[in-house]
Amino acid sequence: MRFRIEKDFIGELKIPQDALYGIHSLRAKNNFPNQTLFNIEWYKAMGTVKKAVYLTYREFIETAKQKYGDISKFGLKIIPPDKLKAFIQAAEEVAEGKWFEHFIIPAIQGGAGTSINMNINEIIANRALEISGHNHGEYSIIHPVEQANIYQSTNDTVPTALRIAIMKLLAKLEKQINYTRKETEHKEKEFAGILRIGYTQLQAAVPTTYGKLFSTYSDALSRDWWRVSKAWERIKEINLGGSAIGTGITVPTFIIMTAPEILRKETGLPLAKSNNLQDTTSNLDSLVEIHAILKAHAVNLKKIADDIRLLAADITKEALMLPPRQTGSSIMPGKINPVINEYVISVAEKVFANDALITSLASMTNLELNAYLPAIGHYLLESLELLISANKTLAANLIKDLKIDKEKALNEFYKNPSLATILVPFTGYEKASALA
Repeated sequence: MRFRIEKDFIGELKIPQDALYGIHSLRAKNNFPNQTLFNIEWYKAMGTVKKAVYLTYREFIETAKQKYGDISKFGLKIIPPDKLKAFIQAAEEVAEGKWFEHFIIPAIQGGAGTSINMNINEIIANRALEISGHNHGEYSIIHPVEQANIYQSTNDTVPTALRIAIMKLLAKLEKQINYTRKETEHKEKEFAGILRIGYTQLQAAVPTTYGKLFSTYSDALSRDWWRVSKAWERIKEINLGGSAIGTGITVPTFIIMTAPEILRKETGLPLAKSNNLQDTTSNLDSLVEIHAILKAHAVNLKKIADDIRLLAADITKEALMLPPRQTGSSIMPGKINPVINEYVISVAEKVFANDALITSLASMTNLELNAYLPAIGHYLLESLELLISANKTLAANLIKDLKIDKEKALNEFYKNPSLATILVPFTGYEKASALA
């Protein structure tokens, strides 16, 4: 393998010649030796954010040249058009998910996201060098910090990209919740006339129907859908252009004012420039709120999965039958286990754990910046993807094909002593208890 030598103020490192990452990424990889995969939606969103800044820069430069001719009086950093074109192409490729294998930073890391930004800068710079016919690492021609990171900061690009990734996954989750809700509605109608005994504290209570039980699931999921559909409002304000801690230091006004609008057009998402860039940079309570909505949904999913698991258990004598999805045992023939239920319950528990982590880490914003944004973002995106998958399998592989043995259901219903409750208005409580 051929190597190139890269330098920073700390020293030198050997980098594989074909690698699009550079010395900053490799140092981070060595400092954070874990295999927690960074979320690709966040990676792609970083490419989109970078592209929006480049487009904003190009638009201003072209307009200013046409209007003033000489733009040296503005004191701007000047990137030649050919290099800028290469940056835009490289950023577009990152936004499409290309070169993800060169993003070597794990999700769990220190540094408030600096390593994320630097790895993306190095990928864009080295890909731009490649596009321009140069070798990787020739930073005297195209520099990953001086040029690829022009008028940007970790403090604004990384959290802005996170919000984009969250919004895209929220849209997927919203659709998936609606799919699950529709399946529960179908079962509500299908099971409407099938009698069963309702339970309180796992003891027989009063008569009801299977349809009514599934109506409670449908209504709970409707509330989840509504909350998730409104969650975008919590994170639509972005701090792009805010630079270090949201002060806008070193960033020209045209980036601060225009880049968010160009990013909005690029993504099609309802993004807006924050009225207080420092607030949006330092305070992550909106992310805590988003995850609280996810936690509420996880509670409902767990309740549904656990109820169905209980109703289909052999020990309950209920008439609900699980669809056979896979062999349940390597030694007990013909055994069918509630594997879908168990998966959904496991997902819910992971979301509960992530919520505790996000709450704790978000509360550790010291003064102007939260150092733990990478972990917070990772856990939040993980919860979103897990809940999308849980809804998908719960609806398609469990609820859709649930069956009820109607004869067994009716037989068990009429044998249950709790039917005496119906007689209370006619016989009184004491006689009904004796009859039960």
